[in-house]
Amino acid sequence: MKKLLFVITILFSGISISAQEIHWLSMEEALEAQAKKPKKIFMDVYTSWCGPCRMLEAKTFKNPDVAKYINEHFYAVKFNAEGTEEFTYQGNFFSNPGYIAGKKGRNAQHQFANALKVRGYPSMVFFDEQSNLIFPISGFHNVQQLEVFLKLMGTDDYKKVTSQAQFEAYQKTFKNTFKG
Repeated sequence: MKKLLFVITILFSGISISAQEIHWLSMEEALEAQAKKPKKIFMDVYTSWCGPCRMLEAKTFKNPDVAKYINEHFYAVKFNAEGTEEFTYQGNFFSNPGYIAGKKGRNAQHQFANALKVRGYPSMVFFDEQSNLIFPISGFHNVQQLEVFLKLMGTDDYKKVTSQAQFEAYQKTFKNTFKG
């Protein structure tokens, strides 16, 4: 009986590990959480019409290793670059006054996406523990490609990598541990 209970426990723990999901917040929620407990912010900047954005969500963000690492080291923000979210960031109010409700396809770009100089989707943006912009990365990244950036940021190695040559050396010696 004890062996059966042990096997069932192992099976259920495996299920919960594989079901790991990113705990997405709005930017306002992340800033509030960060004020209480400092932690970096990882922002997924997407649009509803973007195919690579959906691919990033389905193939990379659903990976249990990616989800676990993001949840442990960052406040994760899901930000629609053409949405209607309103919030104040570093004393400036951001909204999307050009948004047209019911419009199909592309819509007006949100003021915050514009302030971040986001020009392509998907983009992922990293902020430090005081919500200062560190840097964005653009385009679809698979699990192993994103792992490099997540760990560069999560371990603060980005503070030591100050040139393209240093980043290339970092990438060359980087050992992936995420499965997928």
